[in-house]
Amino acid sequence: MTSETSTDANDTHATDRAPSAAPRSRKTRIPVIALRELVLFPGVTLPIAAGRPPTLRAIEAALKTEDQLVFTVLQRDDADLPSPGNLHTIGTIARIEQVQRGIGGTQLLVSGQDRGIAFRIEEQDGYMTATVGSAEELQPLNAKDLAFEAMHKELRDRAGTLGEQIGLPTEVVQKMISSIEEPGRFADTVAGYLDLSSQERQTLLETLSIEERLRRVLTLTQRQIDLLEAQQDIKSQVEEELGDRQREMYLREQMKAIQKELGDDAADETAELRTKVEKARLPDEVYREVDRELARLERMGREAMESQVIRSFVETVLELPWHERSKDQLELHAAAETLEADHYGLSDVKDRILEFLAVRQLHERQASDEPEVRSKETASTETGDGDLRKSPILLFTGPPGVGKTSIAKSIAKAMGREYVRIALGGVRDEADIRGHRRTYVAAMPGRIIQGMRQAGTRNPVFLLDEVDKVGVSVQGDPASALLEVLDPAQNHAFTDHYMGVPFDLSDVFFIATANFVQNIPQPLLDRMEIVEFSGYTEREKLEIAERYLAPRQIAEGGMSPEDLTIESEAIRSVVSGYTREAGVRQLERELGRLVRKVARRRAEGDEALTSLDEGDVQELLGRPRVHPERALRRSQVGLATGMYYTPVGGDIMFVEASSMPGKGALQLTGQLGDVMQESARAALTYARSHAEALRIDETRLAESDVHIHVPAGAIPKDGPSAGITMATALVSALSGRAVSHELAMTGELTLSGRVLPIGGVKEKVLGAVRAGITKIVLPKANEADLQDLPEDVRKQIDVYPVEELGEVLAIALPDASFEHGKLLFDGDDPATIQPLSVDSLSAH
Repeated sequence: MTSETSTDANDTHATDRAPSAAPRSRKTRIPVIALRELVLFPGVTLPIAAGRPPTLRAIEAALKTEDQLVFTVLQRDDADLPSPGNLHTIGTIARIEQVQRGIGGTQLLVSGQDRGIAFRIEEQDGYMTATVGSAEELQPLNAKDLAFEAMHKELRDRAGTLGEQIGLPTEVVQKMISSIEEPGRFADTVAGYLDLSSQERQTLLETLSIEERLRRVLTLTQRQIDLLEAQQDIKSQVEEELGDRQREMYLREQMKAIQKELGDDAADETAELRTKVEKARLPDEVYREVDRELARLERMGREAMESQVIRSFVETVLELPWHERSKDQLELHAAAETLEADHYGLSDVKDRILEFLAVRQLHERQASDEPEVRSKETASTETGDGDLRKSPILLFTGPPGVGKTSIAKSIAKAMGREYVRIALGGVRDEADIRGHRRTYVAAMPGRIIQGMRQAGTRNPVFLLDEVDKVGVSVQGDPASALLEVLDPAQNHAFTDHYMGVPFDLSDVFFIATANFVQNIPQPLLDRMEIVEFSGYTEREKLEIAERYLAPRQIAEGGMSPEDLTIESEAIRSVVSGYTREAGVRQLERELGRLVRKVARRRAEGDEALTSLDEGDVQELLGRPRVHPERALRRSQVGLATGMYYTPVGGDIMFVEASSMPGKGALQLTGQLGDVMQESARAALTYARSHAEALRIDETRLAESDVHIHVPAGAIPKDGPSAGITMATALVSALSGRAVSHELAMTGELTLSGRVLPIGGVKEKVLGAVRAGITKIVLPKANEADLQDLPEDVRKQIDVYPVEELGEVLAIALPDASFEHGKLLFDGDDPATIQPLSVDSLSAH
């Protein structure tokens, strides 16, 4: 339904007709025309489009009268069928000047005569009529007042300026201004030309004070002049910028024409990209996104700033391996030979890879035997849900230099897959993993998508190196971004911020490496299968050096195996005297130094040195720089051998205890941490509470101070595993009995004498064996950890699993035994000895 609005704001014009047709002293009953978004001012002629039935009936009723008057009034809302209740009270008494009927509705021209106040509005015969009286204007108190005259004159000047800015001819503007002398009527005429809302116009219509109306119209006029000036400035700037761009476009078109004439016309890049997209067989969701971006690129042209961003995005999508995959090498014997040829040891890792290949092989065999199963597996792979062949996600943990990174490359080689490695050490920006959003030219995908683009297949071996070195900053938490990447339930639809579309990572064989598992967030750690790498024994290092390191360094030194041979004793000397590590990285560097020394002599003309033995090592490398702890040569009172764990492998340490005249105080030295100090206090408390059973003179104990020292005082030490070592050294010092020098021990001690389990058993035992220890005391609960040791190491040592400190002392002290909870020495009568064991104490 057509609303009664102005057909063209520019058709509004003033009329110089006198308003005598509307008597100012009596009430008149006339038809009502309700207007929406439109207000008619007195003295203004306005075209109106009428289409609503009540309005058409009101017009017909007005045309039948002699003066053809109507009352135009603004609606309070946008209702299609107005009622007397939603009309304003003050409107304009207007005369219908012209009526034109057509297919599109009725057009009429009305001229405002005077303000009117509706005393009563009624509905009759389908239209509304109003009893209207003229609204008397409030004249200024003093028409000759200078302020009033100045305001009137300023409005006339501003009206002239406004008329010129909106494009009216100057002579028309001047004629209109000079034809209207009365201030109130002039304000109404100017208001008709202002760009105001309907409510602002109604407010002006209801302002009966001429002085107040002049003030308001002057303010609104100045506001519109300022607005038009600002718009003109902006328009000028835009036109100037567009002019430069049009000139640039024109020059580019000329350049293209010149290139075409010279036969150097390049193919349309956008069309070429679209052709590549059509051939790429992209997934539906990806194709829709790329197609939308290409459509934008075609609309904006190659000169637009954003075109390069879109072009880079499409090229990145086309470079990703959406369907390409490597064919897995599922022959287990060949894979085992490849792994064995590249790395010595690491049986747990090799077994895990062969298990994975075996499962893949069975799935392939089942799929080839049952086509229906194969189709189901294909469907599940496409949906990323329920795929029984998901790749494992492994976490290799262990000290530096043990082969975590290099074994990943061998795994890719054994499986016949591409290999990709990204280093996460020091990464602090989440965008490094998930990419940047495509909001600026320098945006790029994250490292995961870049790695997939580098691999060229959707099933590479993907190494996330040093995942425990990832940091957190204001740019986000990269470890949290890895949660989706390393979750088999989610990574089939990994969405990079730059891509904005999902990419399937479920076929990727992810391998992460770390030195410290404690630094990895628990939710991320929970998504990975941990494979522990431990330090190498001296024999394993010797084997690795002879098989891999020495030949490689000889080749890098410009010689062949026939030119130089490094004897086993020389390598063993380098391992023990020049390296101190769990891995073999430093060992390879030292062998490289050794080879370079020989190469220099050869370059100087000395061809005699073709084989290196133990004596040549010190001559070429200088004095040994590493002095590892070695087992004691003889047993001593108050000196016990313990074992400890470090990130570069295990080793032994000595705990020294001594007593001196005093008042029973305990002194601890050697940079001991809080836990280690507590272990020393617990050991002293145990010795005091069991002095008689331990053959300690209680008088001497009360009158002596005890000093416990752990050498290597510059190195901080902490942990509970030295508990039984401290207790053994303390009992030895207080009882005067020497501790066996062939023995090394580890275990936590309680006040009641129980020995609790500890960690790092494999590393500790290997360190003890390297130091020449053959007898090991361990908590009985750690007995199963011995299975992690190499077979040759287990054959070299004697292990004593213990549950109580009495058992430890019986092994460590000479001529001692532990029977029925009592510590016995030769010649002791068991009936006279106090028990040490927890159970015996309870019974006692």
